[in-house]
Amino acid sequence: MSGIEVITFGCRLNTYESEVMKAQAEKAGLNNAILVNTCAVTGEAVRQARQAIRRARRDNPHARIIVTGCAAQTEKQTFAEMAEVDAVLGNEEKLTSASYRSLPDFGVSAEEKLRVNDIMSVKATAPQMVKHIDGHVRAFIQVQNGCDHRCTFCIIPYGRGNSRSVPMGAVVDQARRLADSGYREIVLTGVDATSYGVDLPGGPTLGFLAKTLLKHIPDIRRLRLSSIDSIEADAHLMDLIADEPRFMPHLHLSLQHGDDMILKRMKRRHLRADALRFIEEARRLRPEMSFGADMIAGFPTETEEMFDNAVRLAEEADIAHLHVFPYSPRPGTPAARMPQLDRSLVKDRAARLRAIGHGLHQSHLDRMVGTRQWLLVENNGLAHTENFTLVAAAGLRPGELVPATITGHNGKHLDMQLTAAAA
Repeated sequence: MSGIEVITFGCRLNTYESEVMKAQAEKAGLNNAILVNTCAVTGEAVRQARQAIRRARRDNPHARIIVTGCAAQTEKQTFAEMAEVDAVLGNEEKLTSASYRSLPDFGVSAEEKLRVNDIMSVKATAPQMVKHIDGHVRAFIQVQNGCDHRCTFCIIPYGRGNSRSVPMGAVVDQARRLADSGYREIVLTGVDATSYGVDLPGGPTLGFLAKTLLKHIPDIRRLRLSSIDSIEADAHLMDLIADEPRFMPHLHLSLQHGDDMILKRMKRRHLRADALRFIEEARRLRPEMSFGADMIAGFPTETEEMFDNAVRLAEEADIAHLHVFPYSPRPGTPAARMPQLDRSLVKDRAARLRAIGHGLHQSHLDRMVGTRQWLLVENNGLAHTENFTLVAAAGLRPGELVPATITGHNGKHLDMQLTAAAA
């Protein structure tokens, strides 16, 4: 191979940072290299990264393989000891060209491969400017990094550090640049995006930032948030839901569970009533609003009754896009020291919760049939509605915004018929 290939795992923030990594590596003159941007959210994510690294080495015996991302930050020794790996960069180091100019020589020891500093010492997030997001018709902008909360199951703060926000002016500049490049939809992303602004002068919120972008950049046709913690939703965000048609009617919520005792043991900051209250209010303001959510099945000490409360929350909230994670103990987290459930029970509950999510998604697809929607066409013959539902859109040009009537669905995505010329 020649050039630089990037393999990305995990969240939308990683997708954005992979573009930054590639640009910085090219700036440093790196060539014939594979950058692996890992995720640490579950043990399975780490396993998949290791598998991809071995496959990359088999397919590219002479390329340099550089591993970075959250798993590299939290399990640096694990990756440094892999014979296939030439260097390990931390989450801060991966974003600077200097890191790619000072890579170790081939065949060095595990310790010499490491370029991973203490992420907790990082106090600011420098704005990173990218002109495009390779392979995507939606543009992602990092507005925040890190997390000040310490949910008992979560390893991510140890991979990302404490919360820090990108200054508003830099976010506006980046959004304007991407809109000028032709992106019709922009997604604001972060590790704990709704904590945005606490560390900035004046304490601007995520909702205020979103309002500012839409006010000052009329070329942004659609604006989304990647994921939010509903307990941190502010009045500006609720105003956008109610009054701003360019703010998309879909929110992905970090719910995690539906039983109050488990939520407390997770050290979450909301109870089930808080989540339901937010969802009800958002739907009152915007009836077409759809919701996605992350939920964990099989958390330590979870009884069958507690699990049933999680199922009932998903049903009562009518979550259209349910992402279910079987609980995965992460070394060093408090939950890993709690009484664990049998792994077969964890997998069984995850499968049962996924089945509930599948049924909710089918009902959501049923309700969409007969509606008129504006679609953003993707690169893979699919499109997304404003409420983030997939639609078959073969033959249309990626990046187009087109009006359509939803005519049916196949259980996975909607079918449509165009109703007017492309926008």
